[in-house]
Amino acid sequence: MKTIILPGYSLHNKDWAQDLKRELNLGHEIIVHNWEHWQGKASLSPRRETARILQELGEGEVNIIAKSVGTFICVILAPNLKGRVRKVILCGIPSVSNDRKEKFIDGLREIPSENVICFQNAGDPFASYDEVKIFLAGVSPKIKVIKKERSDHSYPYPEEFTRFLNE
Repeated sequence: MKTIILPGYSLHNKDWAQDLKRELNLGHEIIVHNWEHWQGKASLSPRRETARILQELGEGEVNIIAKSVGTFICVILAPNLKGRVRKVILCGIPSVSNDRKEKFIDGLREIPSENVICFQNAGDPFASYDEVKIFLAGVSPKIKVIKKERSDHSYPYPEEFTRFLNE
């Protein structure tokens, strides 16, 4: 068992991911994925990042924690991990559109909805809790969406993440 953290796009998300890794209490390996563009090598390429993540993960069961753009990479990645994804935590989904909804439906199709949870801040400047709640209801009405009372795009909830992943 491994857990991979797919951070947001900006470099400051690396600190968030490293802090989260330190604070999670899971009893197995936790990997923080470092986006290629953080090293100035290229712009974000979902195809390249997915290939890199698959290499990092190797074999075995996987949990995914994804924030912001990481949520989009998560739904592209998940079908490549056929039967290996145990649980998924989405947080800070940054945009909700019909095109995105289809990608989320396709990407999460093989994962039981009770094994997917979303944390969304009420006043997230990219997409509010209300917008994300409606969006995910269209993906699967069984996906639980947790409303957090913040007005930013920060997701410091390691205790709740640990609880969900250890259930």
